[in-house]
Amino acid sequence: MELDRGLLILICMAMVLILQWSNNVEGRYHHHKKQKNESSPVSDPAPEKTVPSSPSNPPSIPSDPYPNDPGNSTDCIFDVRDFGAVGDGCADDTAAFRAAWKAACAVESGVVLAPSDYSFKITSTIFSGPCKPGLVFQLDGILMPPDGPDTWPKADSHKQWLVFYRLDDMTFTGKGTIEGNGQQWWDLPCKPHRGPEGSTAKGPCDSPVLIRFFMSSNLVVSGLRIQNSPQMHMKFDGCEGVLIENLSVSSPKLSPNTDGIHIENTKSVGIYNSMISNGDDCISIGPGCANVDIESVTCGPSHGISIGSLGVHNSEACVSNISVRNTNIRESDNGLRIKTWQGGSGCVSGISFENIQMENVRNCIIIDQYYCLSKECLNQTSAVHVTGVTYRNIKGTYDVRNPPIHFACSDTVACTDIVMAEVELLPQEGELVDDPFCWNAYGTQETLTIPPIDCLQDGQPQKLVESSAYDCSS
Repeated sequence: MELDRGLLILICMAMVLILQWSNNVEGRYHHHKKQKNESSPVSDPAPEKTVPSSPSNPPSIPSDPYPNDPGNSTDCIFDVRDFGAVGDGCADDTAAFRAAWKAACAVESGVVLAPSDYSFKITSTIFSGPCKPGLVFQLDGILMPPDGPDTWPKADSHKQWLVFYRLDDMTFTGKGTIEGNGQQWWDLPCKPHRGPEGSTAKGPCDSPVLIRFFMSSNLVVSGLRIQNSPQMHMKFDGCEGVLIENLSVSSPKLSPNTDGIHIENTKSVGIYNSMISNGDDCISIGPGCANVDIESVTCGPSHGISIGSLGVHNSEACVSNISVRNTNIRESDNGLRIKTWQGGSGCVSGISFENIQMENVRNCIIIDQYYCLSKECLNQTSAVHVTGVTYRNIKGTYDVRNPPIHFACSDTVACTDIVMAEVELLPQEGELVDDPFCWNAYGTQETLTIPPIDCLQDGQPQKLVESSAYDCSS
């Protein structure tokens, strides 16, 4: 009886093992068949790609910095220390950076690495291309220029420090800091001091732009901290396809001419998720710019977001398709500004400001077609035509020293197609200023504004500008 029971147990165990083996084989078969079917060109269509939720209306620019992570291979990483950089903040590491750049430029997906825990000082340098695609400048430490004009090499340009020239598919990224050492440049006697006894002296006044991208395309700048620039922090000139994200840009409120990000003659730009505080325009958009998308940026203190100045010295200026949304402007001299000189030509069109929060801002909404930096500007009849400007859901508080809304348009070339909707601006302190200023400005109010803007004229001016003189399509 005991033998029969033991035999029965052995038979049952064998059956269980056979069943498990059969299920495993069948599972592997179906898994293999499924993989084969998924890779087959005649199988079901591939699932839809997940669209990133970040900017809701990005321009056609690179959306994935490549490569941020060079992977496990170290063949393409060129550490500047291996080329002689000391990184003690005193030694001149310029030659090492130039050598590392030259080596990385020559290989695909090359990485110039300035590692963390080091401070590198280099003099004015042009990092030029063309280079192999996928080049990365990875700054994890601190990078700085010489400290002030007295230590600036006499042979170097006083107008620029880092220049990236003729590059395509290049990324400037990292968790490091670019320290501009700008204080001594701001204190030059020629600078516009803003204290009660400040003065401006004649003499050479050139100060370097900290970072300049020139005649380049498909650029990514991300993750960096940029501070205390002698002049503009970052400038893009003659570029196309630019993605700027997750930057921190900072300089003191009274540092002169320290624009955060300046673009001119540049198209297809996205600026996202960044913090900018400085002594001039937070973001400035010059002539020749189109398809610029700005979202989730915090400005302040600053001079706000500016389009212009445009049309200086009777020049033609064309700016189109600019979108600014979901942005905060705090403690700033201006909010949303368009500024042009008399005597210019061209057109500013397709401008959208939406979901903007203001906090204690002077000149919250301003179009100034009489922009002038001296008392010697002459009245001229021609002007840059400003048309198609929308202000939607602009709310917050203003400094009562200036009216919160100011439309000063040309006598002969009216501003047209201005749209106001859900604009609610209240005084930070004191009483409501209820006298917005308008001159030769035409548009519509989709909702009543606070304060009321009765001076905006309905419809179109009786005399429209001749389109041929203000056409930017050619």
